[in-house]
Amino acid sequence: MKIHILDDWFDTLRKLPSFDMLADHDVTVWTDHQEDTEVLANRLYEAEAVVLFRERTKVTRDLLERLPNLKLISQRGVYPHVDVSACTDNNVLLCSNKSADGANYAAAELTFALMLSAMRQLPQQMASAKAGAWQMGVGKTLRGRTLGIYGYGKIGKAVAEYARAFGMHVVWWASDEGRRRAQADAEVVAPSRADFFANCDVVSLHLRLTPETKGLITAQDLSGMKSGSVLINTSRAGLIETGALLDGLNTGAPALAAIDVFDVEPLTDPNDPLLSHPNLIATPHIGFVTEDEFEKQFADIYEQINAYVDGTPIHTINPEVLDQT
Repeated sequence: MKIHILDDWFDTLRKLPSFDMLADHDVTVWTDHQEDTEVLANRLYEAEAVVLFRERTKVTRDLLERLPNLKLISQRGVYPHVDVSACTDNNVLLCSNKSADGANYAAAELTFALMLSAMRQLPQQMASAKAGAWQMGVGKTLRGRTLGIYGYGKIGKAVAEYARAFGMHVVWWASDEGRRRAQADAEVVAPSRADFFANCDVVSLHLRLTPETKGLITAQDLSGMKSGSVLINTSRAGLIETGALLDGLNTGAPALAAIDVFDVEPLTDPNDPLLSHPNLIATPHIGFVTEDEFEKQFADIYEQINAYVDGTPIHTINPEVLDQT
């Protein structure tokens, strides 16, 4: 097949062992990000399969209708950036492994790195040292403090494991079902949502962004956070009510935030009021950006392509397309 891979910004995939899975295909890798539909359509005109790099490029109806040769879109995880109905209408099969085994340890590790960075003021201390000013303040120890994890899933459980190794207390909040599962596992669940936000030194969000979870974390939740507390978000920016985080930082609740995700990405305006806020530690959506995680995720994606070529497609999202061909 003629396969086009989008948004491999650092040309990493060709260097990984899993790329050998595409040896029998004609592969084009694009290392820049392009949002213009006309430019994308021209680039992908001959593509029979498109590989998406997470949610970096939106697949719209307008784009799909300009790609007469496209048969397959292969990706991994959730797909709010893909117009599934338009895929079906244009006889394009979408394959995505939504329930891959194992936690995203890369995201869990970044979460804990951000926690340490916030509590020990690492970016500020490093900048102060490099500027010749030596120390700039006094940090906080993790041991004995309480980490609140919102969302009872694989990544949150990995973060909890790290926290306990550092001597932290772990408290959970989640959906009704998530809280039931946590209690069944003998985990500590906060007595109420308000208590969860009021008594945790650090709150870390680990939820999928769905219509039900969009804006789930409200300004009221943030205003009820413990004095001096830290909010961490390595999941999705849309989990937090629009504008609530910036307003919260301006009023000191939370005192600090450490985030890897933004409402608009890539965010390249250094004067953006949230990005430039003195009480924000930010990374540019690198939670999954490790060679190890890429190898795991793209092996899944390439397996989907080869299964399609073999006539046994897997992880199909709109299998009705197969009945039309």
